[in-house]
Amino acid sequence: MEPLLDRITVDPTICHGKPTIRGSRLMVATILELLSAGMTHEELIADYPTLQEEDIRSCLVYATRLANFQFVPYNKAA
Repeated sequence: MEPLLDRITVDPTICHGKPTIRGSRLMVATILELLSAGMTHEELIADYPTLQEEDIRSCLVYATRLANFQFVPYNKAA
């Protein structure tokens, strides 16, 4: 699963630092929104010719990692 995450980049100078597909300005959030709206992988690739199946899967892996993130509250000592 890790090699798929290499396809996701975060650069503060591109898309305000939002996660994007490597080598593009296509944001991970955009892919996830389109998938959740019901677009198929085939439709996404047809609409974005530079997009590859592995890019779509990398977005799903990224989202899974975020969903599994656990916030640990920090209590500042008095």
